[in-house]
Amino acid sequence: MSRYINPYTDFGFKKLFGSELNKDLLIGFLNALLEEAKQLPDDEIIDLKYLNSEQLGRTKYDRKAVFDVLCQTEKGAKFHVEMQNVFQEFFIDRTIYYSTFPIQDMAKKDSVEEGRWNFELQRLYSVNILNFTFNDKNNDNKQNVNEISDDDLLHCVMLKNIKTNKIFSDKLVFIYLEMPKFNKTIEECKTFYDKWLFVLSNLTNLMERPKELQERVFKRLFEQAEIATFTIDEYNAYEESLKNYLDIANGMVAAEKRGVEKGRAEGIVTGEKQAKLAIACTLKLLGKMTIEEIAVATKLTVDEISKI
Repeated sequence: MSRYINPYTDFGFKKLFGSELNKDLLIGFLNALLEEAKQLPDDEIIDLKYLNSEQLGRTKYDRKAVFDVLCQTEKGAKFHVEMQNVFQEFFIDRTIYYSTFPIQDMAKKDSVEEGRWNFELQRLYSVNILNFTFNDKNNDNKQNVNEISDDDLLHCVMLKNIKTNKIFSDKLVFIYLEMPKFNKTIEECKTFYDKWLFVLSNLTNLMERPKELQERVFKRLFEQAEIATFTIDEYNAYEESLKNYLDIANGMVAAEKRGVEKGRAEGIVTGEKQAKLAIACTLKLLGKMTIEEIAVATKLTVDEISKI
């Protein structure tokens, strides 16, 4: 039994980042992200308010968007923050489509009706925390994501002039975090950004707050994440959310197993490599060992284990 919730579950993510009670945690995370991506134009966030996370289409026939978290800062910039556990076909297109809902909502109703809106937009950030990598060999991706994949797990995307290579507009910012690429130990985490990524990657495997995370915001986070403090309703909701997450994880392991079996039939994966992959899958799913420890135990590379 874990002491702290899994932030990759729907309940866990919204418990930490999606409530007015814990908005200081979201502010801390977003400020660390803005600081790391120094080319982003917004200053430190002092306060924010949560917006309706369910955005409806203009007609009953249009698709709707349901965000994990949608909020607006005191200066007017909007953030929609999403946790994505499974790669979807046309995933990047989906993030672009979702960004159109808060953009359309920026027009003030009274100004539109009177024909006075001048189309000035506030800045919008689409923050996507990914529990997979763009270049995962299991991704049946129709988009050319290989061109944007590199060793860096943080990707910031804005409109730019291809000829001059200068930013054309900074009003729409897409941020993607490929979390499986994060492999730092807590001793290696020197910035708030690294510490936040460590917490997201390791929270459910920790039995106490590391001494390196003594800042007030992390003290609050560990207090809110402790399962023993939940009400009965919160505990039941988390258990249901965790079950859904594990169902997804088991499905991914099954898909990996089918891929290994196919590779073996084609003579690509040896019996020894198959056994190592199976052991690594089990150890990673149990969540009791770090990727580095699994690599030592199985003699696989960190990259191979990160892609499982």
